[in-house]
Amino acid sequence: MMYIDYIFHTRIPLPMIRATLHTALLLLALPSLSFAQNSSRTVERIEQKGNRLEVVTSDGVYLITPYSDRIMETVFVPNGEAHDPRSHAVVMAPKAAGTLRTLDGAVEFATGGISATVTRAPFGISYSYKGKPLVAEKNGYARQGKLESIDFALTPDEALYGGGARALGMNRRGHRLPLYNKAHYGYGQKSEQMSYAMPLVLSSKMYMVHFDNPTTGFLDLDAKKANVLSYQPSSGRKAYQVIAGDSWEQLAWEYTGLTGRQPLPPRWAFGNFASRFGYHTEAEARATVDKFIAEKVPLDAIVFDLYWFGPDMRGSMGNFSFSKAQFPNPRGMMADFSAKGVKTILITEPFVLTASTRWQEAVDRKVLATDDKGAPFRYDFYFGNTGLIDITSPLARSWFWDIYKELAPMGVAGWWGDLGEPEVHPDATRHVGGSAAQVHNVYGHEWARLVHEGYRKDFPGQRPFILMRSGYSGSQRFGLIPWSGDVSRSWDGLKPQPEISLQMGMQGAAYMHSDLGGFAGANLDDELYTRWLQYGVFQPIFRPHAQEDVASEPVFRSPAALALAREAIRLRYRLLPYNYTAAFDNNQAGLPLMRPLMYEEPGNPRLRELSSTYLWGNDILVSPVLEAKKTAQEVYFPATAAWIDFHTGQRHEGGSTATVALAADRIPVFVRAGAFIPMAPGMQTTRDYSGKNIELHYYHDRSVAAGSGKMYEDDGETPEAFEKGKYELLQFASRLSGKQLEITIASEAGANRRRLARTLSMVIHNIGAKPAQVEVDGRAVPFDYQGASGTLVFQATASDAARRRISVRL
Repeated sequence: MMYIDYIFHTRIPLPMIRATLHTALLLLALPSLSFAQNSSRTVERIEQKGNRLEVVTSDGVYLITPYSDRIMETVFVPNGEAHDPRSHAVVMAPKAAGTLRTLDGAVEFATGGISATVTRAPFGISYSYKGKPLVAEKNGYARQGKLESIDFALTPDEALYGGGARALGMNRRGHRLPLYNKAHYGYGQKSEQMSYAMPLVLSSKMYMVHFDNPTTGFLDLDAKKANVLSYQPSSGRKAYQVIAGDSWEQLAWEYTGLTGRQPLPPRWAFGNFASRFGYHTEAEARATVDKFIAEKVPLDAIVFDLYWFGPDMRGSMGNFSFSKAQFPNPRGMMADFSAKGVKTILITEPFVLTASTRWQEAVDRKVLATDDKGAPFRYDFYFGNTGLIDITSPLARSWFWDIYKELAPMGVAGWWGDLGEPEVHPDATRHVGGSAAQVHNVYGHEWARLVHEGYRKDFPGQRPFILMRSGYSGSQRFGLIPWSGDVSRSWDGLKPQPEISLQMGMQGAAYMHSDLGGFAGANLDDELYTRWLQYGVFQPIFRPHAQEDVASEPVFRSPAALALAREAIRLRYRLLPYNYTAAFDNNQAGLPLMRPLMYEEPGNPRLRELSSTYLWGNDILVSPVLEAKKTAQEVYFPATAAWIDFHTGQRHEGGSTATVALAADRIPVFVRAGAFIPMAPGMQTTRDYSGKNIELHYYHDRSVAAGSGKMYEDDGETPEAFEKGKYELLQFASRLSGKQLEITIASEAGANRRRLARTLSMVIHNIGAKPAQVEVDGRAVPFDYQGASGTLVFQATASDAARRRISVRL
């Protein structure tokens, strides 16, 4: 072993010198991250027990546990308190081993990637990843009036994201965010408090901190401009996880591995929804579905708001049964819809009004949250005098699920959980699972879990559809589909929608979407409506919804608006194979369906606050029109590739900015050079989709020597179809060598899936001149070269071959 003579001629191993210097340099590099934390806290003992580090201090014990090479959890247990290992968010079991090294005045507990350094005097904890400083505690947990707090030091240049659903701009640094799920009716460009308040922060330095405690409080993202991140809960677990990565994609993988990944929704969920507040009668609902079919507007679902159980908004909430006067034959109605390829979704709320038909049953079965004397807690809100179902009570969960279980076989294919913040939740409410403050933020989360687990038990062959207005960290693993609430039907309401979805996708909730067209207000604006629906083609769920004073359904709008909406919806259906594959990527790797451009260029500071242009899946760039009467708008094209206009074929150089002319019938959409975009023929409903005929678009470019893509297929219904081997995965690859373009299509069929014989309609874009020859599987085929658009079109006839080869001589 090499040694070095130190000042006092002490022979110290060189690796130890390096470790000591590393720690010293780390602390010097972070003067704002490593200063005194709590001068009164002293370290009594540091000991590694298995894969956990225990740091016993004068006021408690720190438990530091690596979950992976990129995730480190720290829990503080104060003296006199017992360790509570339960987490609503975390499902990953720790599976990384930490190595303890003693340094000069500190210890380092490290994995192959992330490490925690504990300094003894003054006591402090800092985190690094592959030697790069991330973040550090400032003062440890403390009590400040009615709130606890823990502070972290920030560097001046980092942007911050997270905190759940808000409309604040992409970089949320400078805001103090309430951690209290609360609906914001009619919001516009700004909303500091909405129905998803998640205790999660992401930094432009490529790390996340998840505070593993659902209790109400605040998340202060340097509101005082003192370079401090502060988490301020009212009580609860003192636990957090630091997550690091080399890319945004890797952060998404790690976080969703920690908290669970989203199951694939049923394929019909990627179609168009008929929805309004609301359908009053069976006749009205039937006429609406028939109108979509008559107007040839694709449709896959109809959503029933609260009129299905009563004639008005007050008095009947909690009935949980169809009103016979308004819906005389609900089973027949839903069967008829199903025969037309249209699914039925019902709204449910967690409130049982004292005027409802089930009030006494709910009281007798002890399913309601209580007061401090154990009686049902009753209070007034907009819909009447009510009690609240205690979603944390086993008795209540069983009772509530039995209602779903009774309705589902009648033909209900999906569920809408509304008002689940809960919308009104008095502080004095008592739950089996804790106080109102402890339960409030996980109410929607637990409600989604109830439905998810119920389906796994009683309907194991069916993917549930669970639309929820409220949720928490990790709710995505229950298949929860969030939406952005009762947004204003205005341009101000449209503008923040990409930001909200992008932020939530970064936080694991990849299906965040908006009421297309806007919800609140009687604003009849066809331009707003059609621009919102055109944006909706490239958001996770396509669901126009609004108060009924102005129609939300395109079939009841003006002829011009209907024509534009029909075109947008048809494009949505044609993109089904691409969209479903993006959903598969989310299911397997946690990748958002909507991705901010900093995913492409994480080192580009100008993209940290950009939400007006984004990626849809991996290869489509979208720039929605968010302002009235615009004739052109500026678009930035990420430097990672050239980009080709989806509609016109015009090529744009990566790293450039262009002013793009706008047209009424579309928004600016571009495709990455070298990308494959699988599309489907037009259809009235996703039930008509077979996958036997695919239109495969390849976006050729001379700058791309090799391109790739894929298409995922299953039956659209079976839960965990991929894991059960009931899938087919097509892998696309291109290679350009001189004037020879080679495309290969390889099919991987699961053990329980037969490979499909497919006809491929090939469309190769950006071809500068008519090719000399096109071959499919070694045989020359006729082709059509369209010089004006630079597209090459030909057929690859039906085949179930595991590998197909296309050759184009340019």
